[in-house]
Amino acid sequence: MKSYFAYIRVSTAEQGEEHSASLPEQRDAIEAYAQRSELRIAEWFTETRTAAKQGRTVFNRLLADLERGRAAGVIIHKIDRSARNLRDWAKLGELMDRGIDVRFAHDNLDLSTRGGRLSADIQAVVAADFIRNLRDEVRKGQRGRLKQGLYPFKAPRGYVDRGKGQPKTIDPIEGPLVQQAYELYGSGNYGLHQLRMEMARRGLCGPGGRALGFNAMSRLLKNPFYMGLIRVPSSCDVYQGVHEPLVQKRQFDRVQAILSGRLYPRTEIHQYLYRRLINCARCGRSLTGERQKGHVYYRCHDRGCQGVSLLESHVTEVVRAGFACLRLDERDVGDLRDIIKEQIEEDNGQAKLRATNLKRALGLIEERLARLTDAMLDGLVDPETYTDRKSALIAHRLELQQEEQSGSNSTSWKDVAERFELGFAALSGFDLGNDVEKREILKTVGSNLLAEGKTLVFPMSFPFHELREWVLMNQCAPDKSAVRTLKRKAAIRSLLKSWQ
Repeated sequence: MKSYFAYIRVSTAEQGEEHSASLPEQRDAIEAYAQRSELRIAEWFTETRTAAKQGRTVFNRLLADLERGRAAGVIIHKIDRSARNLRDWAKLGELMDRGIDVRFAHDNLDLSTRGGRLSADIQAVVAADFIRNLRDEVRKGQRGRLKQGLYPFKAPRGYVDRGKGQPKTIDPIEGPLVQQAYELYGSGNYGLHQLRMEMARRGLCGPGGRALGFNAMSRLLKNPFYMGLIRVPSSCDVYQGVHEPLVQKRQFDRVQAILSGRLYPRTEIHQYLYRRLINCARCGRSLTGERQKGHVYYRCHDRGCQGVSLLESHVTEVVRAGFACLRLDERDVGDLRDIIKEQIEEDNGQAKLRATNLKRALGLIEERLARLTDAMLDGLVDPETYTDRKSALIAHRLELQQEEQSGSNSTSWKDVAERFELGFAALSGFDLGNDVEKREILKTVGSNLLAEGKTLVFPMSFPFHELREWVLMNQCAPDKSAVRTLKRKAAIRSLLKSWQ
């Protein structure tokens, strides 16, 4: 009794086919055929990969063992189980030409005859054409989903799948971690290695709980899906997604600038409270923090700036004095809040005008996209130029839409109220906050401190500088305790206008 190999295969893409055969069904059919034909099966070769692709490991090992003469032939369930690409079918044909017996349990073909080989060749060509058509239909469906703004592939890290035809949603656990990765890298204080380790500590890990690799972290930071765009790597096409973005375009662009080397991150080593927040008024350099005899000093190390040295406790006194000037009494607070309410109607009109301008700009982009498509179809622009211009227009459209969204979520009067409350609470927030919170308050309220010798100046940014000057002026006024007048109300209104 001759010894034969048996080859069975199933692919995930074909599990839903009406006539597809599972592995047990193929095995039963081959065993029945071998028994009828009085053939002995020496070894089973089982593969779970589509036959549409070349390079199947088990199939190639089968061909190699047949060439070595380890069996008289091979039994396969059906022709489309062996090959749906013509190159693998040609390899089987070479084995047949060498006298190796190839049989199909389902297809009653005599491959030793010219007619049998012709019938088998035709079936192989039909199977290959079926795969090509199936591939085209799948791609057509994917393009349709992409045009709808849906991502027809596995959700990237930070998102979860919600089924076919549904946009990806933010993963409640990994989504915030991806946001933190962008924020930390965009701060310029982390390189890729430090970011990998820090995110692993926070819970953003790869397989086995290990830190993400360099390539994985780089791909995560380069994926425009996180800012609301879908990029297809195979064609470089860009589509606007309907999923909720995790990062804003401005933040995404900053991360890309750092990755490409246009911005260089600086790793913080010494965690002093006022690091890089104090500049020398003479040379413009940042003062360096140093610890000596239990105290922290900030000094300029330029040769021409000898004597520029500040004790950290003195810096804190100047900062607190600056914040103290932002505090208002209850009468001023009440007047400011009353006047803020009067600005709502005026702000609503400005918001409507802004929305109209944005809508007009978005309409122009849609027209340009349509004209660009027509130009590509008419052959006036090449595909590469079309892709570049389309990507730029879609990115600009996304930026305008995000600007429109941010404008619809807030009004200028509300911003005025928030800044007013921030200035009023700056001193208490500085006193109660940790070093990170103190630095954030300083960066929000003022620009870098200026050191002139041992003298320190605390410049405040708009509108906190105006508020401080207004408070100092009224504290020195002789009629501070007098009854409110229309003139004083007008002064408060003028201050409020400057804030807007």
